[in-house]
Amino acid sequence: MASPSTIVWMVRHTAAEGSEGRCCGRWDVPLSDEGIRQAHSVAHMLQSEPFTQVYSSSLMRAVQTARIIAEPRHLAVEPVADLAEIHFGDLESLTYSEIERQFPEVFRSWMRSPTEIEFPNGESFARMRARIWRAMEFLISRHTDETILIVSHAGVIRILLGRALGMPDDMIFRLSQNYGAINRIDYLETGPIVQLVNGSPL
Repeated sequence: MASPSTIVWMVRHTAAEGSEGRCCGRWDVPLSDEGIRQAHSVAHMLQSEPFTQVYSSSLMRAVQTARIIAEPRHLAVEPVADLAEIHFGDLESLTYSEIERQFPEVFRSWMRSPTEIEFPNGESFARMRARIWRAMEFLISRHTDETILIVSHAGVIRILLGRALGMPDDMIFRLSQNYGAINRIDYLETGPIVQLVNGSPL
């Protein structure tokens, strides 16, 4: 008899309106026209995969991407707040040059040690990591021997891939996650197996 497993497809949301070059964590922006096109391409690439449940971050750009992927299967999308991107606090929606000018000490700390900073009126990497692990452990326990899809954010997906690969936190930024990136982790009793990283239909 095969060991129980949960197959998890993870997709980074596609391009969002006005977010390029800006700090976009909880800043809640919709998909751009290009993002909508990208999401349909992702849906086409995943059309033969047998997932039966779709989850997303609660942020608009992730929910919209997930709905486009789920629609051909007539599946509902269940938002999960703990799968949201990190909260950048006072830095939200600012360009990186604006952050460097307005928050020079924060900017230097962020660039030097991104996993050790806590953003002003925002969130720390450690708190983000804890909620993401908690959310994933719950979803895996809920879907034994099933295949599910999660649409989330680059930071969230890097944390989950990094944990599966046993990477130190400060190494996860070496994992590329383009808009619409497709990833897969098989969670087995013996441990996770990473099957795909940053796959692209674009």
